[in-house]
Amino acid sequence: MWGWLIAIGVGAGAVSSVKIIQQGNEALVERLGSYDRKLGHGLSFVIPGLDRLAFQETVREKVLEIPPQPCITRDNVSITVDAVVYWKIVDMERAYYKVQNLNAAVVNIVLTQIRAEMGQIELDETFTARAQINEILLRDLDIATDPWGVKVTRVELRDIIPSTAVQESMELQMSAERRKRASVLTSEGERESAVNSARGKAEAQVLDAEARQKSVILAAEAEQKSIVLKAQAERQQQVLRAQATAEAIQIVTQALKGDPRAAEAGKVLLALSYLEMGTIVGKSDSSKVMFMDPRSIPATLQGMLSIVDEPNGKA
Repeated sequence: MWGWLIAIGVGAGAVSSVKIIQQGNEALVERLGSYDRKLGHGLSFVIPGLDRLAFQETVREKVLEIPPQPCITRDNVSITVDAVVYWKIVDMERAYYKVQNLNAAVVNIVLTQIRAEMGQIELDETFTARAQINEILLRDLDIATDPWGVKVTRVELRDIIPSTAVQESMELQMSAERRKRASVLTSEGERESAVNSARGKAEAQVLDAEARQKSVILAAEAEQKSIVLKAQAERQQQVLRAQATAEAIQIVTQALKGDPRAAEAGKVLLALSYLEMGTIVGKSDSSKVMFMDPRSIPATLQGMLSIVDEPNGKA
């Protein structure tokens, strides 16, 4: 009988001395009311009656959701802020012996830091500098919870909601700013349109003036070239005629060489050349024209021949 009781007691003591710690957890063992050692995951043994499993907690990362909390910004605007904090225990001994009720302590320190940080910035900064605010909260919370053996890994502000009155004021302000921007853009568009129109007219006038100037210059150059070409043509024509007359006289002289009437024929050619020259001179605007009776042409020719003959006679 006593043997069975002893066996049962020994078996119960052996069973109570076996402790199995799950992976991701750690446990603290006290011996006679004082901290003795820390147990990792797996199978461990304690001495029944002397050792006690005082605390067991996970060392994995935890998520702490902070409910919406009222805050006051530096410009005295009431807002509501909620957040998410990621943290974990890195020193199980300090987490148990340095603070009582670790979860409540972490929540309270997070709320305190959020309110303190929101009180240092203005309302507009809460919307534009959220990432910077998260970094500041992470740094401050990590420093504040370090004595408790806690590591804060991440802080995220989720919603920053102003009061209803502030939201209405912000909507009115945004509406006024939108109307202002629309008015400014409209006036700038009208100004640019007027400037472009005036610039276009000025450029068109300049181009038109340049075109007229080029047209006048081209017309003058064309007229000048025409006059030059016409003068050159007339000069060349006169030269050719003079050459033709000289060649004709030479040919007649050669043909009538030795003929007693050769001199008379030369005089006739000279007289005809004189008449042709008179015709050319008569076409000029500044020339004087002699009018002759067609019936007196033979007499005129005779007179011209006599004029031509006078030098020869004198000779």
